[in-house]
Amino acid sequence: MGWDRFAQQMASLARDLLAQDSVDATLERITAAATELVEGCDAAGILVLRNHTVESLAPTEQLVIDSDQLQHRLGEGPCFDAARSSLGERVFRIADLTTEHQHWPAYAPQAHDLGVGSMMGFLLYTEDEDLGALNLYSRKPGAFTPDSELAGWLLASHAAVAFSSARTHAQMEKAVATRHLIGEAMGILMGSHHLTEEDAFDVLRRYSQENNIKLREVARLICERGGLT
Repeated sequence: MGWDRFAQQMASLARDLLAQDSVDATLERITAAATELVEGCDAAGILVLRNHTVESLAPTEQLVIDSDQLQHRLGEGPCFDAARSSLGERVFRIADLTTEHQHWPAYAPQAHDLGVGSMMGFLLYTEDEDLGALNLYSRKPGAFTPDSELAGWLLASHAAVAFSSARTHAQMEKAVATRHLIGEAMGILMGSHHLTEEDAFDVLRRYSQENNIKLREVARLICERGGLT
């Protein structure tokens, strides 16, 4: 692998990731970059565990989704383990899925039947949180080398920071939009019912609690209907 060229590509990718306008776009750029930059990688995806349910993010091929769903059904697999906790392995490389694997005896042969020859995975994490696992697939056994593993690890390190940053930015944008929506709804209630700001918010809060509806959704209804009736 030409490391000088790789370093230039990673620098360009770092800027590209920061320029993406959504979390989904950021993740799609990450997985696409894996197939472009990591030697031997035919497909890539990000596996996230949400309440013990596997979610496939930005898969480049159906093979990725099939593998993730297989691991979810079996409750085992390298990507599943990598995404589960930072206490386990943060990097794995399976050179050949045609051979027996004691760690994943059920997953390995079925993954090979899906068309997976070899795999690598990297926990996406920052100092504050675990984000999931970046998983790389090849249809050929022995496709990933130590150099491929190092390249994947470098990509995953950039990806974790970009993923975390994009998600934080999206959460902030959502919070600002929610505050604006609630403020608009309060203004409607204050104007139509001659309420104080505190009383208007209390109306929103009570309706939310009594009807088990999120405050944001109550505010949206008021803005759409001009009130709660």
